[in-house]
Amino acid sequence: MDILAIAPFRMRLTPLPMQSDHPSMCNLYRNSTGAAEVARLFKVEPGDIATGNAAEEVYPGYPGMVVREQEGHRVLQSMSWGFPVRLKSMKPTSKPKAVNNARDDKLGTPFWRPSFESRRCIIPITQWAEAEGETGRMTRTWYSLLGTQLFAVAGIWRPTDEWGNAYSMVMVDGCPQMSDVHDRMPVLLTADQYDPWMRAPAEEALALVRTCHDDLAVDRSTELWFKPRAKPSDANLI
Repeated sequence: MDILAIAPFRMRLTPLPMQSDHPSMCNLYRNSTGAAEVARLFKVEPGDIATGNAAEEVYPGYPGMVVREQEGHRVLQSMSWGFPVRLKSMKPTSKPKAVNNARDDKLGTPFWRPSFESRRCIIPITQWAEAEGETGRMTRTWYSLLGTQLFAVAGIWRPTDEWGNAYSMVMVDGCPQMSDVHDRMPVLLTADQYDPWMRAPAEEALALVRTCHDDLAVDRSTELWFKPRAKPSDANLI
């Protein structure tokens, strides 16, 4: 039986946090570690670092750091977070939507399957955020592995005409510790799983797609999820 022949394909779009009334799955994460330190921790040679302009806080459609395999060794580079999708209803000049989360039960569908089979990657992160609270007053609740400064999330990537190389984060059922906020979470990988995730056949990699039950550090911030746009009078004039 084909282990990837799972549920029929159904697109689930995930917009930018600024553009949605209620965020879906993970739409924001941080990587507060510099490229050189990321490369050291993930065993990337200095000559294989090409991170570009990845910021500390990463939003869908914007660049983030990714570790992937290239000719048998690891490289660290910047890619756009989210596979671009253009809906039939969109104008030709409209910016594509960034589909930045790949559900575990959709990895065998036509949209995700080619990347899952042959283009898996690692996403270094410090924390990921979920929205918590009443609609219109949601704040950012940050999650990380307890006692760990930097950890890895499972990702997949592909080349695109619109944004160059782009990646998406693989999601599974959430652990009990975050059930009061969200029912989904990223796939967290341990160091001994990096090579199998990037190199093993798809059937073996699929076995790594599971919920992490390690203790999480939870930071319930007061920072609003939907940041108000600055008024013209508030902007700095040059």
